[in-house]
Amino acid sequence: MAKNRTSFVCRDCGGTQPKWIGRCPDCGAWDTLESFTESAASATSSVGTVAGISLTGSIEPDGVATAATGVLAKAVPLIEIDQLDVPRIPTEISELDRVLGGGLVPGAVALLGGEPGIGKSTILMQVAASVVGAGRTVLYASSEESPQQIRLRGDRLIGEDLASANELFLCTETNLVRIIEEIRRVKPDLVLLDSIQMVYRGDLDAPPGSTTQLRRCCHDLVQVAKITGAAVVVVGHVTKEGQLAGPKLLEHLVDAVLSFEGDREHGHRIIRATKNRFGSTQEIGLFEMTGAGLQEIDEGGIAVEVDGPGISGSILTATMAGTRCLPVEIQALTSTGFLGSAKRRGTGLDANRLAMLIAVLEKHGGQRLADQDIFAAVTGGVRVVEPAADLALVLAIAGAHHGRAISRGTVVLGEIGLTGEVRSVRNIEQRLRELARRGATAAIVPSSQAAPSQGLGLEILPVRGIGAALGLLS
Repeated sequence: MAKNRTSFVCRDCGGTQPKWIGRCPDCGAWDTLESFTESAASATSSVGTVAGISLTGSIEPDGVATAATGVLAKAVPLIEIDQLDVPRIPTEISELDRVLGGGLVPGAVALLGGEPGIGKSTILMQVAASVVGAGRTVLYASSEESPQQIRLRGDRLIGEDLASANELFLCTETNLVRIIEEIRRVKPDLVLLDSIQMVYRGDLDAPPGSTTQLRRCCHDLVQVAKITGAAVVVVGHVTKEGQLAGPKLLEHLVDAVLSFEGDREHGHRIIRATKNRFGSTQEIGLFEMTGAGLQEIDEGGIAVEVDGPGISGSILTATMAGTRCLPVEIQALTSTGFLGSAKRRGTGLDANRLAMLIAVLEKHGGQRLADQDIFAAVTGGVRVVEPAADLALVLAIAGAHHGRAISRGTVVLGEIGLTGEVRSVRNIEQRLRELARRGATAAIVPSSQAAPSQGLGLEILPVRGIGAALGLLS
């Protein structure tokens, strides 16, 4: 009789080790290995069938698989593989389709993560309604809510169109085998599972949400998606640090990982792809939470204010999110603190880069900030991580410290090096052209990019170093 096998999985990188050790040898993280026990019987059961769906396919003598898994029994030249044009399943929500690369791919599995209350279930219901409205079949499997709760959300978000949504099927089940049985019976084009942490397999001696259950359940869902051709969207919880709960193995198994970001106290929401096998990971989707659900935001309607005097501690810059340019406002505040224990806090910014720029500002800008508490934030709930916003952040801090500002309508672009020089940024012409269209009148740019910035309808103010940039504050 085969014995159960116990291994240890790192929840940060998904690496598997035969025994527990304090530090993961793959990623170097401490105390991240969790036990994973899998019986020999359950290991072999997933290879055959799950709820009557065969997970194996017959192989022709020439080595090409006839099942939907597309397995090759022998190696063949890549040029001999037939090209496959798989039509996507549009969600009919343009901001979400932008992130996905045009829509959901049949047979692919996407993992959607976000904090509680951010709007994951809301976007799932809106996607379900849109896909059903396009003439497709959707199975909504919920392991956390009752049918009445989901019906109330459907009435609020879909309204009168709910009566005609005959192809939207609801399943409130936590047993994965029963969920897969409903997939076999309904034959949906899209499966929505909320959430993976509550789903379990009865043949595993582990509680729902454990490493063992997450690994096996996600693996079976991926296999079922590949065989049936249904697109699957799985909701995952996140930790306090904003990372997807459970081991990183979930991210390795799925085809796309979508991160739902935003502050519950603000209306703006952002969806970005941290992994996407069928599209770019640079695009973002902009939404606003309203009483009628998530509404798409058209960034073309964001205008630059040019009236009135400048405000100290407030600088306008532009960040690139894939192919779109978003004007954002960076604000800073300084107050007297205690030498040796001054606070450095950033919202929507990289904390390490904020500390580095403060050090550069002190060393090469002649600013005395060692006894100043510094707070910086990006307005609107947007997160800016690219270095093109370095110069704007530095000018915001210096302006708040001295009570000085730049004129309204002026945008600031530039990366700052450790030696205090202002370095070039990517796509500066596209940024300036878009900012000029939205009302900007002047731009502070690196001197190395002054020539390409001419002729875009803006007054160009080139700067070579941080000292010259600080001289523009008035």
